[in-house]
Amino acid sequence: MSLAQVLKVHPADNVIVALRDLPAGDVIEFEGERYELPYSVSAKHKFVTHDLQVGDHVTMYGVLVGKATKPIRRGEPITTFNLKHDADPYGLEQKKPYSWEKLSVSEWQNRTFNGFYRADGRVGTRNYWLIIPLVFCENRNVMILKDAFERELGYAQPDIYREHVRELLHLYQAGQHEVIHKMQPFVDPAQIRTQARANRPFKNIDGIKFLTHEMGCGGTRQDSAVLCSLLAGFINNPNVAGATVMSLGCQHLQTEMLEKEVRRQNPKFNKPLLLFEQQAGTETALMAQAIKETFLALVDANKNERKPAPLSQLTVGLKCGGSDGFSGISANPAIGHLSDMVVSLGGKTVLAEFPELCGVEQELINRTADTAKAQKFIDLMQAYSAQAEAVGSGFDMNPSPGNIKDGLITDAIKSAGAAKKGGLAPVADVLDYAEPVVTPGLNLLCTPGNDVEATTGMAGSGANVILFTTGLGTPTGNPVCPVVKISTNKKLKARMPDVIDFDSGPIIDGEQSIEDNAEALLEYIIRLASGDEITQAERLGQDDFIPWKRGVSL
Repeated sequence: MSLAQVLKVHPADNVIVALRDLPAGDVIEFEGERYELPYSVSAKHKFVTHDLQVGDHVTMYGVLVGKATKPIRRGEPITTFNLKHDADPYGLEQKKPYSWEKLSVSEWQNRTFNGFYRADGRVGTRNYWLIIPLVFCENRNVMILKDAFERELGYAQPDIYREHVRELLHLYQAGQHEVIHKMQPFVDPAQIRTQARANRPFKNIDGIKFLTHEMGCGGTRQDSAVLCSLLAGFINNPNVAGATVMSLGCQHLQTEMLEKEVRRQNPKFNKPLLLFEQQAGTETALMAQAIKETFLALVDANKNERKPAPLSQLTVGLKCGGSDGFSGISANPAIGHLSDMVVSLGGKTVLAEFPELCGVEQELINRTADTAKAQKFIDLMQAYSAQAEAVGSGFDMNPSPGNIKDGLITDAIKSAGAAKKGGLAPVADVLDYAEPVVTPGLNLLCTPGNDVEATTGMAGSGANVILFTTGLGTPTGNPVCPVVKISTNKKLKARMPDVIDFDSGPIIDGEQSIEDNAEALLEYIIRLASGDEITQAERLGQDDFIPWKRGVSL
């Protein structure tokens, strides 16, 4: 089977995507037209279908994604030198009716995953204990607890890199310097992937997770309030059995503020919440008491066993990072279809990254039946955009050098492809950062595009699985929520197998449809949610946690 050379994403587009490297002088025959390429076009990049003059629109995914800044010849690639970001205006006055029929999901209707039931009725895909500081002053104590609990209870990462250093030291001390120079450093990834789970005394606890941050004091009261909401959301996350909270005592974020916010978010809250304040006595007394009470809480948390739960108990975060020109035509549409499947089954999905919805706002407004929620989306987008522009960093500056190199020339191109993660389902709710997800269906959550700030926000809002598509490769993980890394192309999967969990590359090669890829991914998620699989980020101990300060972050 010969592989397709090019693809037009939407009938209204005036650009064509190169699926492989196309040299200058090539003649491409596509949909009855012949295109002679005056310049080479790298895979993932786009060339125009007809001559464009300065100011002419470039359309992709059926929406405006930029305007020509120079004349562009038919067959010539779009670049940062001949195209600038532009997007259509949006608002309630342009709102159009929208209809959608749930997908036929009868074969999945009675499927279940084995999860951990919580007293509030939600179900976790993991059973974690959480240890968190209310202020950066407690980071050291948290890290001491981390070393003690992880090593003694079997949750520590293997010491393979430490062993590698030890080997080099022995050779150095033996005077075998030439041997060191000739060595081919190698660490078997299987050593990292294989954890000593059999020796863990608490069989039903997937891990103890330790968060550190640089907030809690010295910042604005707004930042402290946001941190409070975020930490409360992590404690309320269905993947968390309970939490140990370390406080200095004099910081902005007081323990009573956290307790109040936890119960405001979740009136049915019924988890152990252990609170310790250092200024009440000596550090040794503090740590000894925290260790003892946390250990006893772990004994109780270990009594919770996995039980069958319907797929409607899934809350799936939808994220992309290290995106490339294939993201919007393979992995993102695949998880968009999966989102529609989960919504059709009565579950919840969460589309975040508001800077990466620039240019598709009107489509999402049209999909939001509730006018008040549509207005909330508009208000959040406009406030965020104005905040960025006020410091000279508008949404148009969002694409990273890696994005641009791999074909995402403008923010609107990146956004139009990123929005495919949300599928076609109506928007059920619109949430500001750290607001809990409570409404079944597709939820829009205001977060930055920054990988870790976004995944942190989704976990804080209650996601129990996060799907993360990537075209360039990123190791991002989360302390309490498994993050599934999905490659947009086969080469990435082959190059970074210790980071990637699932491959959507077969879509590009025509070996699999978007729908088939999504269904295979759902099967993987069921195994993952049941604890039969763990993600590569979990194997690597990649527990990334960065709270969003409500300043500018794209």
